[in-house]
Amino acid sequence: MTADARFPADDALIARLPPGFRIGAATSAYQIEGAAAEDGRTASIWDTFCRVPGAVDNGDTGDTACDHYHRMPEDVALMAELGLDTYRFSVSWPRVQPGGRGPANPKGLAFYDRLVDELLGRDITPWLTLYHWDLPQELQDAGGWPARDTAHRFADYAELVHDRLGDRVTHWTTLNEPFCSAVLGHVEGIHAPGGRSLADGVAAVHHLHLAHGLAARALRAAARRPLDLAVTHLLGTSAPATDSPADREAARRADAFGFRFYLDPILRGAYPEDLIRDLAAQGTEIPVRDGDLDTIATPIDTLGVNYYRSMRSSGTDENGADTDPLGRPVTRGLPHGGLPVTGLGWEVMPHDLTALLLRIARDYPGTPMVITENGAAYDDEPDAGGHVDDRDRTAYLSAHLAAVARAREAGADVRGYLAWSLLDNFEWACGYAARFGLVHVDYATQARTPKRSARWLRDTARRVRGREPHLAIAGGPGAADDGEGGRAAP
Repeated sequence: MTADARFPADDALIARLPPGFRIGAATSAYQIEGAAAEDGRTASIWDTFCRVPGAVDNGDTGDTACDHYHRMPEDVALMAELGLDTYRFSVSWPRVQPGGRGPANPKGLAFYDRLVDELLGRDITPWLTLYHWDLPQELQDAGGWPARDTAHRFADYAELVHDRLGDRVTHWTTLNEPFCSAVLGHVEGIHAPGGRSLADGVAAVHHLHLAHGLAARALRAAARRPLDLAVTHLLGTSAPATDSPADREAARRADAFGFRFYLDPILRGAYPEDLIRDLAAQGTEIPVRDGDLDTIATPIDTLGVNYYRSMRSSGTDENGADTDPLGRPVTRGLPHGGLPVTGLGWEVMPHDLTALLLRIARDYPGTPMVITENGAAYDDEPDAGGHVDDRDRTAYLSAHLAAVARAREAGADVRGYLAWSLLDNFEWACGYAARFGLVHVDYATQARTPKRSARWLRDTARRVRGREPHLAIAGGPGAADDGEGGRAAP
């Protein structure tokens, strides 16, 4: 990607970001913590799913991951060295509330208590996410997200976490990517718990929304200090593959099910009417009860935007048919083609991030946004000297941060950019094969090695904040290495 002239570095544009613009990184509990059976933690749906033969590449699990549970102080010190001003992390529900019901687990909460204090002691803002997919297995056994009661259990859990950390944590995100929890987990079966039912997926979406609203109200009521309340969604744009009526209609369906299904109820207090019709035609309806939408539309302060790529929508399958064997209309995602790709084969589309942010600003005016995840997996390893020269990832981050700056200058209220991910980690169904980290992790020794991209982000953050960078990488992300980046101690 570094040689692709369509995505040139735009340091001048990035440098115009305001000094208060957040630049940080994100992780999630199951992906980095390890210590899966320590200090009272019980199993989550991902502990169970990882043990389904063939569900996760190489049979990998999050049992040890990056061992962050034991190495947290060192990891926070590394964040400070990299100049991050914000760290987005998630709390493990089965660590804090084993089984998903009852009182808090003191040892589980104590870990996050120490984490918050470490971050604040290093002048790093903690950005807490309550749910990043690790539903307690006992709640799954009782019905999981397709069951309405899970939403109420989530609100109880949110209060337990807030009771312990609300005196110091200002930024609270309820959910990460309900699309993945509901659709990938209950319709497509490629994430935990591995279900394949449209009705269950639709019910899960609604109950995740309800969980967000109930928790938002509970946090507002319990707040002892001002808080910034957010929810994070995985978003992209939907364009028709061609100008044919079938493809235009497929793009509308994709937009309804993959975009407006998530933003409309929270920001407009209603589900899209065309989505309701689409679901009815497939024999499915959203299980809305009186008062649900008012709860779901509890005001938020920030919309978290996770962005990786977008697809084109086709209304025909590989054989040209416009309905599937059950008679349902085809909606097929296609790559745009002719673009650079990441190590996972995902197309690199920073221009689409600008379009996405401007669309949100236009359709949901007055909504402050933060990029809560954006990053890329590439096949990179340390060289003999311990350096990781990940020029492709560095160029990727530069192009996407410039895309954010471009959207800001065009009127989108974007207030921060948190790269995914701080560390190489357990990447869900891909196991440990996909490396998204700013910091390389040797899983055998747990040694951390900051990559070129980490040093680029550090120096960029210092420029934005108005301070001269230390040994800045001259000439943008494709220039020569700055000479730093030895291996951290394991």
